[in-house]
Amino acid sequence: MYEALVVDYAGVFTEPAIVEVVRAARRSGLRTALLSNADRRPLVPDLFDVVVVSGEVGVAKPNKAVYDLVAERLGTTPDRCVFVDDIARYVRGAAAAGMTGVHHITVESTVDELEILLGRKLSA
Repeated sequence: MYEALVVDYAGVFTEPAIVEVVRAARRSGLRTALLSNADRRPLVPDLFDVVVVSGEVGVAKPNKAVYDLVAERLGTTPDRCVFVDDIARYVRGAAAAGMTGVHHITVESTVDELEILLGRKLSA
């Protein structure tokens, strides 16, 4: 069902445990993307197939076009992506674009929800 995991940078990927979740997702065969409203590309480890930064592409969350763009660059459609962000408005934007959204509040709840949605173990 799902082919890709898309995560926000600040507030999500900056959590060390989420770095490991992305690593596990990629090892399990999911494509991975970082989607950030930053002005420029943050320094991130080589864990992402795609990095989309609003300052580089000229469109920002929660605009539908940015979610469509990241899915297109991943070679899939929004309905095959799970998106994680700590800002509820951005999660709602992703859902409106067709992605399944996960509102990141705690690492534990996010990992639990991702493991259920993706049907695979992502934590130690």
